[in-house]
Amino acid sequence: MGTAGKAALRQQLLAARGSVAEDVRAAEARSLAEHLALVATDGNTVCAYVPVGAEPGSIEMLEVLRRRVRRVLLPVARTTADDTPLPLRWGEYRPGGLVAGRFGLLEPAAPWLPASALTEADLVLVPALAVDRRGVRLGRGRGFYDRSLVSCGPRARLVAVVRDQELVDELPCEPHDVAMTHALTPGGGVVALHTAGMTRQM
Repeated sequence: MGTAGKAALRQQLLAARGSVAEDVRAAEARSLAEHLALVATDGNTVCAYVPVGAEPGSIEMLEVLRRRVRRVLLPVARTTADDTPLPLRWGEYRPGGLVAGRFGLLEPAAPWLPASALTEADLVLVPALAVDRRGVRLGRGRGFYDRSLVSCGPRARLVAVVRDQELVDELPCEPHDVAMTHALTPGGGVVALHTAGMTRQM
């Protein structure tokens, strides 16, 4: 599937998310937080993100993590002067400490940690429009996570957070894709993915 095909697929997935009723979205967010409580039982550092718009989940996921691990880090997205995405920087999550960032995101306030902070994470929650059972993730196409996830440690769990319908059999794969090890869905909880044949590091 070429770039145009992936763009069309993204539009379809975004439209489907946008059509989900608010009560359904809220119920799915509660389920995701409950499943996450069973996963994040220990660990030193977890990297997560703040769901915005129609993304599955809620800020309650961050509160679940904060009660169970020492440190929860959130991404900070920045670009070069010519708008090329840079590897994500990270800031510690503190309730009430989020600020408006670029692209409609909510971010931790400065000071921020360098991109290398990701190497300390035992668990990384990754936003996705869809993920397949091989671990191939479809993001929004900007490339922030593609540039960042290659730094994860080999034992880190990379978990794509999606709706049940967004865990699919197969997505288009490109050489730079970093495999997800798991999916987190409202109905299925944490689902192990088969990442054989995909690289975790480049």
